[in-house]
Amino acid sequence: MVAVALPIPAAASALRSWWQDDLDCLLALGRRLELQPGIRSRVMAALLHVRNKDGQLVPLAANRVQQQYERNAGSRNLVLKARQMGVTTWIAGRIFLSVITRPGTIAVQVAHDQTSAEEIFRIVHRFMANLPPRLRVGALRTSRANVRQIVLPALDSEYRVETAADPNAGRGLTIRHLHGSEVARWPGPAAETLASLRAAVPPAGEIVLESTPAGAGSVFYDEWQRAEETSYARHFFPWWWEPGYTKEVADPGPLTPEEQELIERFGLRPGQIAYRRELRSNFRALAPQEFAEDPHSCFLASRECVFDLEVVERRLAECPEPAESRDSGRLQVFWPPVPGRQYIIGVDPAGGGAEGDYACAQVIEREKALQCADLRGHFPPAELAARVAALAREYNQALVAVERNNHGHAVLAYLQMAEHYHHLYQKGSQLGWLTSALTRPPMIENLGAVLGVAPHLFSSRRLLEECRTFVRRPEGSAGALPGANDDCVLAMAIALAVRSELPGLDSHTGNLELAALPER
Repeated sequence: MVAVALPIPAAASALRSWWQDDLDCLLALGRRLELQPGIRSRVMAALLHVRNKDGQLVPLAANRVQQQYERNAGSRNLVLKARQMGVTTWIAGRIFLSVITRPGTIAVQVAHDQTSAEEIFRIVHRFMANLPPRLRVGALRTSRANVRQIVLPALDSEYRVETAADPNAGRGLTIRHLHGSEVARWPGPAAETLASLRAAVPPAGEIVLESTPAGAGSVFYDEWQRAEETSYARHFFPWWWEPGYTKEVADPGPLTPEEQELIERFGLRPGQIAYRRELRSNFRALAPQEFAEDPHSCFLASRECVFDLEVVERRLAECPEPAESRDSGRLQVFWPPVPGRQYIIGVDPAGGGAEGDYACAQVIEREKALQCADLRGHFPPAELAARVAALAREYNQALVAVERNNHGHAVLAYLQMAEHYHHLYQKGSQLGWLTSALTRPPMIENLGAVLGVAPHLFSSRRLLEECRTFVRRPEGSAGALPGANDDCVLAMAIALAVRSELPGLDSHTGNLELAALPER
């Protein structure tokens, strides 16, 4: 067979023709993925390749964790996971597929350090290198492909990998897909970095913040705690979802009560129990962090916690759901008001900025100190006063104790003048509670005593989570770890301190150990 050379214009025309056909096919695939997102896993397995743990090049077939994420992913996602679950690879694959099938897509993955950023980009380069050659020299040819960036001019799309240490990461871009990797380990002012990146994502864009836990003071911990308020979907993947985390053991020997519970609740096998024991031996106190088993204990609290951590953890494990949740979870009601009962509301105001401290109000029943409701949000003084006044009227004209420091003066003024609510705590001629170097230590100690004697009185997860991260500092003061909050703690401490001053009650804890809970 004799090959006949086409004239150069004819060859160029044929090249443009199949190149355009491939581009049209990719765009059609992108439209189909929008209409039928359920086919994404099959498309990824057909197009994308990774190296498995044995170093072999294999299709990106979804494992259990990846399948579960795919089923439940929304446009805003938080992923808390154990180590080496394949989440970062899967998210990279999802984003890469969007970049090559949707025109005008800018995707940014942000790693916690340069080494991790380079590793992520190796995964992405492998996706590109193992696509059909015709695509790589045609519709998906690159105008730039370096250690941080792939640019596809035919689609006007771009894939970037940045590090959280770069203050200019993502600046000036409109990001359709943002993936923050190991957010709990981001350096520097991580909250500012995240806020800047998030501002670049339009409402229709996708955000995934993923991490192994690394302490209750991290920005990721704060995001995880605020998920209800921010409408982020939470995804938690414990270590035993990875099939490789096991040992070849038929009988691990006598089981501890904790191991027996794991078998009964989650179906762990003997080999997984043996593997868990090895983890505990090798990682010791870090095991719950590196190989997470539940979304609470995996965030390691400081050993200098002011409150009894064992009590707090035990209460967190048995904490009931609120009887009622209002306003996207900002107000949680645990025990509704009972006619004839008296209530106290402790209020810790804040400035109300979206990225600042929370304003918080805690409602307790006067006689037994039972936590009845919990209000927390970013409220300016006028709005906080209106919400507190409404809550106080609902709870039988409750006594309201507002911390008068800083913004508290404004809240008190709004309560009196705008809300016409006058059942307010005052000491002498001064309205409101003053938190000072003299009053703060005993009010925190009082809260700790009540929590230690009668933890069943507390039902708010966000209060108990703050208790876990409320620590003694080197200079002797007490407060939240960096990145954590203490607004619920302070509001509850104020409510209990005011209660201890009222006549007819024993000092501090009273007979709380005998207190029986009312019926809802």
